[in-house]
Amino acid sequence: MNINCEILDLRAFLLVVELASFHRAAESLNLSQPALSRRIQKLEGSIGAPLLERTTRHVAPTAVGGELVPLVRRMLEEFDGSLFAFRELGERRGGLVTIACLPTAAYYFLPSVIRQFDAQYPNIRFRILDLPATDGLQAVARGEVEFGVNIMGSSDPDLTFDRLIEDPFVLAARKEHPLASRDVLTWQDLVPYQLITVHRSSANRILLDAALTKSNLALRWSYEVTHLSTSLGLVEAGLGISVLPRMATPQGDHPFLVTRPIRDPEISRTIGVVRRRGASLSPPAERFMRMLIETWGDASTPRMAT
Repeated sequence: MNINCEILDLRAFLLVVELASFHRAAESLNLSQPALSRRIQKLEGSIGAPLLERTTRHVAPTAVGGELVPLVRRMLEEFDGSLFAFRELGERRGGLVTIACLPTAAYYFLPSVIRQFDAQYPNIRFRILDLPATDGLQAVARGEVEFGVNIMGSSDPDLTFDRLIEDPFVLAARKEHPLASRDVLTWQDLVPYQLITVHRSSANRILLDAALTKSNLALRWSYEVTHLSTSLGLVEAGLGISVLPRMATPQGDHPFLVTRPIRDPEISRTIGVVRRRGASLSPPAERFMRMLIETWGDASTPRMAT
């Protein structure tokens, strides 16, 4: 003969006994008191006997309930222990974390965190899709990846965003360029020189143009390219200057290039973790995402190359 009851029914019964209170047990389980009472009644119906004695001031197990308490406690301990053991076994066996990440952010954010993560969970594999902002957001929205590292700005109500870092736009120029001798620039300082910019379909370009428009400013470009790396190559070749997110510029000393901050206004893009609203991550992905946020969340922006 089978007795049908749910794990939560057993947890509810044990918690009421341990706390001697329906009210406190309901709060602990995040249930309403009527819902908790229904679970206890269902369990009593399955057992075929009352399990709790209730008065206005007191809750205690009946004789049958008292005999059931150690059995239920042992069952739940064994059940929880088996689940933890299975989870640990899964981690030892391995797993896969799939991420969509901006190419510049992938280079900047991921290596150090993956190294730290691999030291704790050596059998986890990573699939990193280094995609432009729009493609990366679509990959998250379609469920092709578990989460992404992207630019904040999507209005998709099905996506959530956790901020990591502000990444300001800066000037990139050769060291011998006239603007390289200046410590800080304004947008008007860029006007006399040939400017290299990314295509207007780029999320970086859209963000930059929108911010400049608010200040009644506009960029006059001479060369328009698709990729940030191409614009840096043209700058290095001496064809002009470029405005890039600082994260996309060389970190540390570069033999030919320097970066300089631009003010009035200072414009930055917000980089963060994007997820599908309400979606559950696999345990490895959840751990890696938390480690990423703990490592980079509210971190200071990278130092500029000089």
